[in-house]
Amino acid sequence: MELRHITVVGTGYVGLTTGACLASLGHRVVCTDADARKVERLRRGEVDILEPGLAETVRAGLDSGRLTFVRDTRAAVDQAEVVFLCLPTPMGVAGAADLAAVETVADEVRGRLPRGCTVVNKSTVPVGTAERVAALLRRPDVSVVSNPEFLREGHAVDDFLHPDRIVVGAADPDAARRVADLYGGIDAPHVITDTAGAELTKYAANFFLALKLSFANNLATLCERLGADIDDVVAGIGHDPRIGGAFLRPGPGWGGSCLPKDTHALLRVCEESGVEFPLLRATIETNVAHQRLLVERVAAGCAGADGSLRGVRIALLGLTFKAGTSDLRDSPALAVARLLREQGAELSAYDPALSELRPDLGDLLTLTGTALDAVEGARACVVLTEWPQFRGLDWEAVAGRLAAPLVYDFRNILDPARLDRAGLTWEGIGRPSAMAR
Repeated sequence: MELRHITVVGTGYVGLTTGACLASLGHRVVCTDADARKVERLRRGEVDILEPGLAETVRAGLDSGRLTFVRDTRAAVDQAEVVFLCLPTPMGVAGAADLAAVETVADEVRGRLPRGCTVVNKSTVPVGTAERVAALLRRPDVSVVSNPEFLREGHAVDDFLHPDRIVVGAADPDAARRVADLYGGIDAPHVITDTAGAELTKYAANFFLALKLSFANNLATLCERLGADIDDVVAGIGHDPRIGGAFLRPGPGWGGSCLPKDTHALLRVCEESGVEFPLLRATIETNVAHQRLLVERVAAGCAGADGSLRGVRIALLGLTFKAGTSDLRDSPALAVARLLREQGAELSAYDPALSELRPDLGDLLTLTGTALDAVEGARACVVLTEWPQFRGLDWEAVAGRLAAPLVYDFRNILDPARLDRAGLTWEGIGRPSAMAR
């Protein structure tokens, strides 16, 4: 493998993982970010992102001298052979991806890119973005390549170094080969396509995962109505290799940094292309409807004398969108919390990954330091994130703090028999006990 001089623009979740892991493969990597405080912390090896192995990989890169952090993006690309754009593409107007950060950086570096340099879109972007970046650069001597990431939060370093596949899209076969060669030594299938194929692959993958989750949540509701157990049903269908068991566990809806914005962006692409995709639209609508259904269940068991949740205290266990991360972006836990708050509930919450709340969440709920503090005086306890620590809670102590013995396990992670011994009433999703009301 020929080692390269690489610049990674953006040190967020994707950018930092990409830079640190490419340095671990032997490349010389400069990571840039406009946030001066973040750059200084990273130079000291201080990683704020909760991600197994990432801090160690960053420190190893710093110690080897192959990984550096700077603020000046334009200067950082002067000697780069490859420039990775790892920039935020949040949901914009009407669900479309907001490409402002990508376009701004393309404009900034246009005149500083060396001849023959390759620019790589690592961010999740709509079909046509590689062509858009090439048009903004106005550099026929610079190739623009799409190389989407498929990193799971909580497994990002492992996913980068041991991927299921490496997808590279380019109009120039030599540029595609240069980017694919950066991953030399990694044993994974390579999918080489054009930029449109690579860009659409990322959206299609995330939509399919969202589809499976919406299917599982609807199936769980059907199980409750018919007296079946969702765990048994999922085991029965999941052994079929055409289906598989992954992403078939019911929960409080799907969310996170990718699925919501990417499904909405894909829907916007469909609308702009004149393509009807009712399955995609239904997947998104099903997610919202499922969260409302869960809130209705809580309200049915906890409503006050006036039939509403006004003034009723509800304890939430877990706020991050999944266990193993501190990421709150489009968290289904927060979506459920907002629906409960709309009905007048007073919310207290505990999450082992959070020591403080974002300022915009202060009016939504009160964050506590322990699970027992969260349940103090609450009418019910609702589990919204699958943190394994919740299984080992002192449930007798929880029962003693709750004002009523109700636990809604919207991740199906708790042992119903264990809660029963503690004097608590357990309700899961798609499980027989959920129908007993």
